[in-house]
Amino acid sequence: MFTTTFCFFRSLCLTFLPSRRGSRIMAGGIALLALSGCSLLPGANSTDQAPQEETDLPTLAHAAAERMVTDNPDMTRYSPMIAATFVSIDNLSQSSTLGRISSELMASSLARHGMQVREVKLRDSMFIEEEVGELMLSRQVQRLSAQHDARSILMGTYAQGQDYVYVSTRVVRAGDAMVLGSADFKLPLNNNTRSMLSAGGW
Repeated sequence: MFTTTFCFFRSLCLTFLPSRRGSRIMAGGIALLALSGCSLLPGANSTDQAPQEETDLPTLAHAAAERMVTDNPDMTRYSPMIAATFVSIDNLSQSSTLGRISSELMASSLARHGMQVREVKLRDSMFIEEEVGELMLSRQVQRLSAQHDARSILMGTYAQGQDYVYVSTRVVRAGDAMVLGSADFKLPLNNNTRSMLSAGGW
């Protein structure tokens, strides 16, 4: 469209105007057409391209809790619930600031969606049984759930990848560790996430 308009304008100048005056007008027209053409280029209008904001951990945790309750509405019948600190999938005896805050955020979000949550700080949450490789509740958690009359337990694991941290959460029945609901999300591995992974481990 730009080329066609230019050729038409040039023909008018050469046909109806003296040569020197026509040349000056044509030069001015070319400049105007060039400016108009630039405004039509993709991405030329910077106001149309708002910067993308990275999704933060609280938003992801709240969305995961909402999905968990929506997909498993009967889960709220297994209240009260206690929350275990989320641990590294590569070492179930190790956690971090990320593991602790993820557990706190998920517990508070589940409470908003109808789960009764009891404030009990759990450190050792689970272990892998070497012979069968099953995820089991530790004896300490079983004792604490009985002491606080908890019917369910929130637990989770996280794994660090190249670009993301993958978090898997589940609510299990205290008596037999049957999964009542689960949800997963991934968190961008930026400087903030790296700081939480490296801080406060045990």
